[in-house]
Amino acid sequence: MSRYAAIDIGSNSIRLLVAEVEPGPPIRDLESERQVVRLGASVFRGGKLGAVEMNAACQALARMAEHFRRREVLAVRAVGTAALRDASNKKVFLDRAGQILGTRVEVISGLEEARLIHLGVQSRWSQTGKRVLMVDIGGGSAELILSENGHLVEAFSKPLGALRLTGLFMKDSTNPIDVRELARMAKYIEERLIGPIARIGQAPLDRMIATSATASAAICAANGIRRSQREMADRMSATSAQIRILSEDLATRSLADRAKVTGIGPRRAEIIVAGIHVLSQIADRLRMRHVYYSAAGVRDGIIADLAARRVGTEQARLETDQKQVVRSISKRYGMNPAHVRKVSELAASLFDGLRSLHGLAPAQSRLLEAAAYLYNIGHFVNEARHHRHSMYLVANSDLPGFAARERLVVANLCRYHRKSMPSLAHEPFEALSPDDQRVVVLLTPLLRLAVALDQSQEQRVVRVDPVWDGRAVELRLSTDQDVDIEQWHASQVAAQFRQVYGVGFTVKVRRTSSA
Repeated sequence: MSRYAAIDIGSNSIRLLVAEVEPGPPIRDLESERQVVRLGASVFRGGKLGAVEMNAACQALARMAEHFRRREVLAVRAVGTAALRDASNKKVFLDRAGQILGTRVEVISGLEEARLIHLGVQSRWSQTGKRVLMVDIGGGSAELILSENGHLVEAFSKPLGALRLTGLFMKDSTNPIDVRELARMAKYIEERLIGPIARIGQAPLDRMIATSATASAAICAANGIRRSQREMADRMSATSAQIRILSEDLATRSLADRAKVTGIGPRRAEIIVAGIHVLSQIADRLRMRHVYYSAAGVRDGIIADLAARRVGTEQARLETDQKQVVRSISKRYGMNPAHVRKVSELAASLFDGLRSLHGLAPAQSRLLEAAAYLYNIGHFVNEARHHRHSMYLVANSDLPGFAARERLVVANLCRYHRKSMPSLAHEPFEALSPDDQRVVVLLTPLLRLAVALDQSQEQRVVRVDPVWDGRAVELRLSTDQDVDIEQWHASQVAAQFRQVYGVGFTVKVRRTSSA
């Protein structure tokens, strides 16, 4: 299980998402926050970020940094979009933001923004088997993304953001919009959509999905959903006619009256006319009957991307030189290479899947993986008490790439792969620092389970998926063979697992289709 944070520094608002990702189940959101700062307001008027907006943005980022640091994420990615692409003084803000977040803020291109939006929608609402147009109308730009069978085919980024258009064409957005301003804006939008519409409209579309706050407000208004309940709008739709009528109606209202429309709050009311006009034009020109809304966006795409690339888990795996060292020692003492490699893989899966339970730093997984290769080398000395011989051999071996304290942790893990659990009555364990003692205690049941799951040394368990629901752990074994021996041996570790973690523990087998 991996935990990531994503920050989307948009032209109108800054968004944070902290989420947990594990194989199989959907992404689980842990923290979500959105703060309107209007970072692009002064950029689209004069080309520079304003001091007031930068200060507001930095204050929002400081709060968000507290959230993701508290969650101990594996990695965080922060991106800036249209406003930061255009600002001549972006470096001042990027330096401040980077110091606050503890990570560099990337100013991404419109096409990278489109890629992340596509990833985000796909991760939340798969569109496999369909030809879909995804539209994101942000504060500074609008992204049009053509997706076919779940794959991004083409993407366009145009300067059609709601905040940008409002600043360019509406001198006074507090009153009903001047018809001449509205006409000029409509012409501007039309000219910039000609190319994308011609390319996208060459074949029928199965669905149009709009993301971002403009789309949320439009779908909520069309369906009578209050802003406080806008999460209900996810995957809902409105007809193109409804959106067109809403767009025309909002343009005739004052700011105060726009803010009273269900689903549209006071801040969104300031820029909704421009945003919804873009949405309506796209839907009408492509002759879409309905427009669907997805709550996913750039930040969801960042999370999906980080998880797919397993960012942050690199430190949780043995480096090439370290792996060569433990493999060499394991081979020297006659271990079965396929077996110890499998035990290592299983141990890593258990560590990753139970990270929210054991709470150890990712780097500790390397020590567990090393112990998986070396746990049984004591057999070379003597079958009796071989676990103690393993500890002695590891503790007194030269392990390049491992610090002295890491070597001793690995040695103790080998000692406790069977028989008694870690105890201060045992001198080698007592000699460890309190932090390292805790590491050994928490990793011992995981090593025992990994060994048990290849007890036959025939690699019968294809995959192990540990599921922790807050009350108990269920170990799900995927296999196309008989694993009664492995299941039984794993169940024998249940008592030690409960002793260490204080939670229930069961083992279940899932047969694959080839069984």
